[in-house]
Amino acid sequence: MLLLLLPLALLAFLPPAAAQPAGQRPPAAHQTELDRAFAALRDAPDEEGALLVERRILQLFSARATPAVALLLARGQRNLAAGQPEDALEDFDAAITLAPNLPEAWLGRALAHHAAGQLAAALADLQHVLRLEPRHWIALDHLSRWQAEAGNHLAALRSFEAVLAIHPKLRGGQQRLQDLRRRALGEDA
Repeated sequence: MLLLLLPLALLAFLPPAAAQPAGQRPPAAHQTELDRAFAALRDAPDEEGALLVERRILQLFSARATPAVALLLARGQRNLAAGQPEDALEDFDAAITLAPNLPEAWLGRALAHHAAGQLAAALADLQHVLRLEPRHWIALDHLSRWQAEAGNHLAALRSFEAVLAIHPKLRGGQQRLQDLRRRALGEDA
């Protein structure tokens, strides 16, 4: 088992291009590293191994941001946590203006729209996240949760199945899948 986790640990902590920030590496090198990380996530032997790779992918996502954009994203997240979605929207709008190809900025704005009760705008921003990074399981997970909130349990199930196709060892994923199946299809599975 330890031998199976060793490559995952190396991927999470010693990626070949880690010496340079993503902004200084060629985009192809960053994309190659991200592709390798997603393959490792899909093939992780257990939840702990998947969690290591998940953390690395999140680092790679955030490495795409310049310091100014990272500051705006952090401020937007703080505003969301403080229950100030309108202020968060301003921060995420500014981040998108500076980095229109950054999925994390669009995801932040989607969450802010949702917190402000603007579901159509939130869904449009999630769509944009998935156009930029179709493997963004966090965006798909939010989509699934929002679909379930709206009572569309079949769509929520399909979205969550897409999450598990990307991240099969997601913590709590199998239980949530069973719950969604029960709600959508009436299955006890």
